[in-house]
Amino acid sequence: MMLISCQNLTKNFGDKKALNEVSFTLEAGTPIALVGPNGAGKTTLFSILCGYILPSKGKVNILGQQPGSRELQGRVAALPQDALLDPNFSIITQLSFFAQLQGMTAKAAKIETKRVLELVDMTEAANLKPISLSHGMSKRVAIAQALIGQPEVVLLDEPTAGLDPANAKKIREIVQNQSINSTFIISSHNLDELEKLCDTVLYLESGQLQQSVSMQSEQSTEYITLTLQQADFEQLQSTIGAIDSVINVKPISHDQLLIEHNKSLPYYIERALLDLFEQNQWQYKSILKGRTLEDTLFSN
Repeated sequence: MMLISCQNLTKNFGDKKALNEVSFTLEAGTPIALVGPNGAGKTTLFSILCGYILPSKGKVNILGQQPGSRELQGRVAALPQDALLDPNFSIITQLSFFAQLQGMTAKAAKIETKRVLELVDMTEAANLKPISLSHGMSKRVAIAQALIGQPEVVLLDEPTAGLDPANAKKIREIVQNQSINSTFIISSHNLDELEKLCDTVLYLESGQLQQSVSMQSEQSTEYITLTLQQADFEQLQSTIGAIDSVINVKPISHDQLLIEHNKSLPYYIERALLDLFEQNQWQYKSILKGRTLEDTLFSN
């Protein structure tokens, strides 16, 4: 199903072009990553998709509707990076109020609030006020608010920024579990995290769409990213290059090799690598199917 369509989307703030002729289409399904340096236009794009601001020119629709239209009420949700709840009211009071704004009765709103708090493992915090929550707990409650009504599209801006590893892992699990019901679009600088969650990646820079890539290879070749622990790096690179089906081997860091190989022989390359490690008593940290997101976006 078509999720979002943007055609020549442009947004000017005075003489500055925050977005410059951005065009793309996205399908519903697995989480989608939006990446780029600070000032790339990510927040502006999110704001347009949410209907907070209008584009200067170009066309955009989401689920077949104009952003911000009444038809999208309850179907599109967003979590800005610095979103805060009112410190004077309990969690259940505020989330129930948001649910009622979507048209639910007071009774249905309270039931829905309990449901989304359970999704993020925050049921026990229902009667607490936001000021008593840690940063990680507050972020999980904010995501619960974004999940009210099972929206079809959820926009998350830096959902794990500033979180400790345990809470960041919890947020990733929430996104993965709820991807059955909603398509998440996640803006983040954490490429390792996005690599775990997303397939489609949009890369913005200076207001322009530089790349739109899929982490799933549709070509006749595939990649393996090999991270080493102890090995003769040059000898290993040369030996791997001589394996049947290997097309190219190149270093991508001081301890990583990127191996391009023919995918017509499944598992052949993995077995050959393991044989090499055993024969030479070399040690490796990981054998990753595919390329890292960092290498996909920034390799020459």
